[in-house]
Amino acid sequence: MDILPEVAAALQAGQPVVALESTVIAHGMPRPQNLEIGRRLQLVVREQGVIPATVAVLGGRVKIGLSESELAQLAEGAGVLKVSRRDFPTAVARQLDGATTVAGTIMAAHWAGIRVLATGGIGGVHRGDRFDVSADLPELARTPVVVVCSGAKAILHLSATLEWLETHGVPVVGYGVDELPAFYSRSSGLALDLRADSPLQVAALLQAQRRLRLSGGVVVAVAPPEQAALPGDEMKAAIEQALAQARLEGIRGKETTPFLLRQMEALTGGASLRANVALLENNAKVAAQIAAASAAAGG
Repeated sequence: MDILPEVAAALQAGQPVVALESTVIAHGMPRPQNLEIGRRLQLVVREQGVIPATVAVLGGRVKIGLSESELAQLAEGAGVLKVSRRDFPTAVARQLDGATTVAGTIMAAHWAGIRVLATGGIGGVHRGDRFDVSADLPELARTPVVVVCSGAKAILHLSATLEWLETHGVPVVGYGVDELPAFYSRSSGLALDLRADSPLQVAALLQAQRRLRLSGGVVVAVAPPEQAALPGDEMKAAIEQALAQARLEGIRGKETTPFLLRQMEALTGGASLRANVALLENNAKVAAQIAAASAAAGG
């Protein structure tokens, strides 16, 4: 594992660091916007006085923090592997380049001692098959990292995902909201039991979790910014249309999510992509504020 010197120095000094997943760069955004959003998310974290650590695997080395050239290599490379828990041995043994999913980033962040991670949306329980569960969920249940997101991706079964997290003891905290955000939309109609209205409140929760020696993570659910959020009914219709197209074309497995996201962008005239960028930036900002508050509180 290679930790960028700037990140290593911050961790050694007890300064706040935020981990950033890299699948959004290699697989989630079109070129050249993917490199731009990778740079932008790092800048958003820095603007809060916090050090960003984009996580990836390059040449079989787990990277905690990327240089500018490494970020470009990830964004512009071909055949970049998606790296979750099961994929780390393959990527390392075969000296491959890989972009870490939320689950993979949780693992690498924990190895490095980083407690807070920012992403767009977590994986979850898939529609139509409750046995098809993203590796993000069990990783959240076993690893003590805070994941700041806008809920699960809206193409998933949101209520089943919330139930899974509850059953496995993962707190889901609404950040300034009482409902689980539906990724592109601010409301899902699914009430949350926990709410925090400031980074200090989240930091207090994290301190209590550590004192109780609980092993799992925490989801901090942040609604997308109002100016970029899309109407829930409009998005439901677009999602249903995208799912129907996926069934028609026989899209299955790991290709499903990228396919559906491309369909959503086309069906909404690019509005879903703009909403995605806005919520990614906002989540990075909130994550940085939580990391700073937690570091100031000694955690």
